[in-house]
Amino acid sequence: MKSIRLDGRSLTRAQLVAVAHGATVELEPTQLPAVQRAADFLAEQARREEPIYGVNTGFGSNADKLLGAHRVRDHLPGAEKNAETLHEELQRNLIVTHAVCVGEPFAPEVVRAMLCIRINTLMRGHSGIRVEILQALTAMLNAGVVPVVPQLGSVGASGDLAPLSHLAIVLLGGGEAFYQGERLAGGEALARAGLQPVKLSYKEGLALNNGTAQMLATGVLALAKLEALVETADLAAAMTIDAFAGRLGAFAEEVHALRPHPGQVETAANLRRLLEGSTLSDIAYHLVPRFRQWQPESWDSAELQQLRFDIGWDWVPFTQRHGREKFYQRFRPFRGGKKHQPQDSYSLRCIPQVHGAVRDALAQAARVLDIELNALTDNPIVFPDAKAEFVEQQVISAGHFHGMPLALAMSYVKAAIPVLASISERRLNKLVDSATNDGLPGFLIGNEDGTESGFMIVQYTAAAIVNDLASRAMPASVYSIPTSANAEDHVSMGANEARHVLAMADDLGKVLGLELYTAAQALDLRRDMINAARGLAVRTDAAGLAAKVAGGPAAGSEDRDGFLGEVESLRVELANADAFHPGNAVARAHAAIREQLPFLARDRALDGEVATAVRLVKEGVVLAAARG
Repeated sequence: MKSIRLDGRSLTRAQLVAVAHGATVELEPTQLPAVQRAADFLAEQARREEPIYGVNTGFGSNADKLLGAHRVRDHLPGAEKNAETLHEELQRNLIVTHAVCVGEPFAPEVVRAMLCIRINTLMRGHSGIRVEILQALTAMLNAGVVPVVPQLGSVGASGDLAPLSHLAIVLLGGGEAFYQGERLAGGEALARAGLQPVKLSYKEGLALNNGTAQMLATGVLALAKLEALVETADLAAAMTIDAFAGRLGAFAEEVHALRPHPGQVETAANLRRLLEGSTLSDIAYHLVPRFRQWQPESWDSAELQQLRFDIGWDWVPFTQRHGREKFYQRFRPFRGGKKHQPQDSYSLRCIPQVHGAVRDALAQAARVLDIELNALTDNPIVFPDAKAEFVEQQVISAGHFHGMPLALAMSYVKAAIPVLASISERRLNKLVDSATNDGLPGFLIGNEDGTESGFMIVQYTAAAIVNDLASRAMPASVYSIPTSANAEDHVSMGANEARHVLAMADDLGKVLGLELYTAAQALDLRRDMINAARGLAVRTDAAGLAAKVAGGPAAGSEDRDGFLGEVESLRVELANADAFHPGNAVARAHAAIREQLPFLARDRALDGEVATAVRLVKEGVVLAAARG
């Protein structure tokens, strides 16, 4: 895997994801003089005893406390001498007292991304950190030492203080870290990797723990998942559309040109690609038979008796066509599985509008994250070459650590996730409900003896996840709790926001996996039922096909010949058609599912299969198959 060169200006989301999953990093040599220049400037100002926040003052509400020339504590009875300077002690104490997060540790890929972001922002040369500290951070990342960073503890201003302190404390030889799969004391992890702990100088603790690296890392990794998941959602929807023999007019290019939201236009175009080649979608209504339960007399040969269903239509009598004659000149008078209506339900017809809006939310988040990846986010900001009368014009306290830009972007995404999950669950529900699935069996199983549940409870699981996602969608960013004795009196909560989004993305993938699992079953039934009708039409005559049509006039009736003539027209149309099949991309995705999940002909334990369906989405197997 190619090493990623960090210069503070050109890191991309794709590169960060690569580092998160194992790529190494290197420092851009031409940028290192600027990094060292800022560090040397701070050291010189400290020697001049210029008051600079975080260099020779306390932090937060202690900013009014100036460091003295020596420790007052040294005069306490029994005091032990400290070899550190006050400046060194200030920076070390900042890290060790701020590393107070709790909860389960972040996954290694999140922590690696945090390290990469921190190195990249410090490479801008406005933080006052020495080159040797950046090199130590880089060596720790490349050696595979992954600090243990518990997930709870950041309020998103001043940046992610507590989690970033868990990163830095390992660099000092403290805390804990994972190394080669083992959880160790930080100093031991460094030693096993052949690394030495460091001592911090002026402002370096502040440079290491001021910034938005946790929320940015989790946001970028979440977005990478979600960009794949929204494409997976399109694929699941396309498979469901083919399983419904749905109508494609709602996805036409000229339709979406009239309301050209970018995500909507992109989704409609993707659906057209996925469904290209389908002969199930837009099929004539009257060619689609409805499911009837299999009976011993359903078919007239041993081979056909292996089918797990029977099929049928209802004939519309002549006496019921008054005022509808023109309609029945175009569409044959047979009611099968597909209703004679030109539009599908919203969960099918409005896929571009819903999936597209989610895409637009992701695009807005991507814009914010792309800026933040190469932004300076610590404080104060050092301008060593600025012309100034006073040092505070060269070391400026600002608010770049405040995470609100990321927090609000993640709030938008957070609200979008249950929307995408909800419409997926609604499509799944339509597939299993015999009142809404356009002629497929209830719960997608034959259930000849009334003992089988089929996919009934799969929908329950999807519904439970959707409810859970919706209950977690409350924006954290709207609820600031002041910290640091009100010195930090408005915080972003962006770390919680991005952490929620990352976890919610995994749960969204589970819902999409359940839809694909269910849609594959429905697609098999729809395709096989229509092709069974076609096969019957090829083998038999009008009388043979009429056996599958209910409501026809009895033999000897004056309408019998007219009825048989219309059945013959249906038979000819079916017989002259090629075998019916889904879209090309849908067919590839369906085949990938069927390689690991067989058709459910009879009830069996589904727990392992549900887990497999979820895994196929998480690992991108089905999406890769659809892409070809």
